[in-house]
Amino acid sequence: MPVPQRESRPGPVSNLLFTIGYEGLDPERLTDALKSAGVAVLADVRAVANSRKRGFSKGALGTGLVEAGLGYAHLRSLGTPKSGREAARADDAVLMRKIYCEEVLDTAAGGVALDELAAMAKAAPTCLLCFERDPARCHRRVLAERLADRGFSVTDLFG
Repeated sequence: MPVPQRESRPGPVSNLLFTIGYEGLDPERLTDALKSAGVAVLADVRAVANSRKRGFSKGALGTGLVEAGLGYAHLRSLGTPKSGREAARADDAVLMRKIYCEEVLDTAAGGVALDELAAMAKAAPTCLLCFERDPARCHRRVLAERLADRGFSVTDLFG
């Protein structure tokens, strides 16, 4: 997965990680929230980066963010499997977390993908994006916890 590049001069690394759900937002409010927080890269952690909401499908979202001077990366491998999304929609965060950890994060491929996300977040302030407004109901909370264990400071944004 491509990691947005930044200037190669030496400097401090980032330990900032943000999360945001686009539920209830429009693309402009999302971009404003990201820029206000100092986010440099949006890491889209949806398994399926399509949306019925205008401006939130992968192509439109990525284009709009790049035009606003922000980086965008779709990290499909860190998305929630269908059964996990169904548990989240049923408001069963415990089951969603169990499915997500067992089927994604606690696998060899999930570990590699998490390492890649950590490298991206070290390179520049990064924000995890998914749909749910409430991070407690979303797999991005699990990702944020795993990265907090690696020394990242995590802030939930709400736009």
